[in-house]
Amino acid sequence: MTLPFVVEINPVAFHLGPVQVHWYGLMYLVGFFSGALLGEYRRRRGRLPVTREALSDLFFYAMMGVIVGGRVGYMLFYYAGGPRWIWTDPLALFRVWDGGMSFHGGLLGVLVAGLWWSRRQQLHFFDTVDFVAPLVPIGLGLGRLGNFINGELWGKPTQLPWGMIFPNAHADDVTYVATHPAWQAQLQQFGGLVRQPSQLYELALEGVVMFAVLWLVSMKPRPRYLVSGLFALMYGCFRFAVEFVRLPDIQLGYLAFGWLTMGQILSLPLIAVGLWLLWLSRKAPTLRLYDVAMPAKDAK
Repeated sequence: MTLPFVVEINPVAFHLGPVQVHWYGLMYLVGFFSGALLGEYRRRRGRLPVTREALSDLFFYAMMGVIVGGRVGYMLFYYAGGPRWIWTDPLALFRVWDGGMSFHGGLLGVLVAGLWWSRRQQLHFFDTVDFVAPLVPIGLGLGRLGNFINGELWGKPTQLPWGMIFPNAHADDVTYVATHPAWQAQLQQFGGLVRQPSQLYELALEGVVMFAVLWLVSMKPRPRYLVSGLFALMYGCFRFAVEFVRLPDIQLGYLAFGWLTMGQILSLPLIAVGLWLLWLSRKAPTLRLYDVAMPAKDAK
């Protein structure tokens, strides 16, 4: 049997003097600047009637929404012990080393920032969301690549030929085998369980597939709500499906039926909202191209 690939990649990309620059951080920077460049490309082709400066403001507010919303969302949805930290240990919000970020929280943060910005620009909120949605999968995909490089958020044990060994999962390997002795032979043979590379599945689905579909759809005349609806529906479905081969967060485990995870629960509203937006798009106006020099208030 061919030895499985061992995910043992240095998470540090390079050093700037004493400062370590990690691949994970670089992924988010590349995702953000790539989205900004493509957003400017779309603006110059009349996809949103705003100035370059106004669009830069939108991206800045969206970045703040990702950071603040992602962190608050993690603390509300995934933090061990639930939301009791709000009144018992509010400083836990700032201890980022005790936990990470939540996509669903970051999405809510971006939507709040987009709503505030849209009102200032006198634009329909969903024109803004339709504009931004095709840019988001770039950051999503690169973020999952960063998870893979870090050797985190691994999947369930598997016998599939493309399964991989994650050395960071060794403690979890031992615990898993204690309750699932059928995997003992694999642990002894390879020194670690061969796992589903669930990060790469999400890179392909939430990154590559979603970007390709949303970009192609958004480049043609389309009704309002369509792109936003496709984004919500695809992400919800893709995330719900991948959760079946991805291990749940250790502090939460499965929440029901021996398989339902927090990621799946949070994805169900996205699926519902996506279907609702696609239904609304059937009778919505078809968006036209704008003169890039036209003020937003005159382009409504």
